[in-house]
Amino acid sequence: MNVNESRPLGTWSLKGLKAAAVARITLRQQLAYKTDFIMRSTFLLLILFVFVQLWGAAYQGDTTKVIDGYTLKQIIWYLVFTEAITMAVPALCGIIENEVKNGDIAIRLIRPLSYVGYHYSSYMAEAIFRFFIHLAVGSVIAWTFAGPPTFGLGWAGLLALTLGAITIAFLLNMIVALCAFWVEETRGMEFVLHKLQFTVGGMLLPLDLMPEWLQRICAWMPFQAMLYFPARTAVNYGDVSVMKQFGIQAVWIVVLAAGVMMMYRRGVAKLHVNGG
Repeated sequence: MNVNESRPLGTWSLKGLKAAAVARITLRQQLAYKTDFIMRSTFLLLILFVFVQLWGAAYQGDTTKVIDGYTLKQIIWYLVFTEAITMAVPALCGIIENEVKNGDIAIRLIRPLSYVGYHYSSYMAEAIFRFFIHLAVGSVIAWTFAGPPTFGLGWAGLLALTLGAITIAFLLNMIVALCAFWVEETRGMEFVLHKLQFTVGGMLLPLDLMPEWLQRICAWMPFQAMLYFPARTAVNYGDVSVMKQFGIQAVWIVVLAAGVMMMYRRGVAKLHVNGG
């Protein structure tokens, strides 16, 4: 291998080391906030307890009853998985909005790591760490009221699709967060994004239980790839091809990543023109 061929490999290796360092720092920060873990875990337990009571009433306590392919046990564990992913994702919009407002964005842009890459490394480290914490906490409720999980390969499908799901969540939130380059206040748009995730993303209930016309609309949105795919695969492994879901996630990652880079370049150009 000549020098010119080795340079790209060395560059990518250096970027990987930088990203890993950001991830380690983020994990240490998360471990320092034990009170935050306790509050989040308590909130998650409360939410799941309410959902368990609601779905228990819908199924009339019959654990053998099947509604659109889901038993009560599958529904409860499905909610654990969607809640674990939802509560795992950090509040990216608030972070970037504050960086733009207080001028920290200028420092971030001159660091030897891309701005988007820095936030992606930090985001993924925090989200994956939180996901496993919330999954463990939520499992306590599900195990208590619905029994132990017996999903077999569904666990592998859940873990494999969750990585792509969190990446899609990052890209969606980053698109909204980058609007801060133009409007500064992005909380309203973030609120709308979260509500779309809760509904057409399949957090509150599986998309299979929605009207057929709404299912067709959801099929053309990225939100199902963030929550519905991992959770449905976990509790109903084999109903839909995992590779097909991987493919859909990959397409959305490419499309959303292109949108992020376009907005980022235009936003940075705007900051430079305005002296930001």
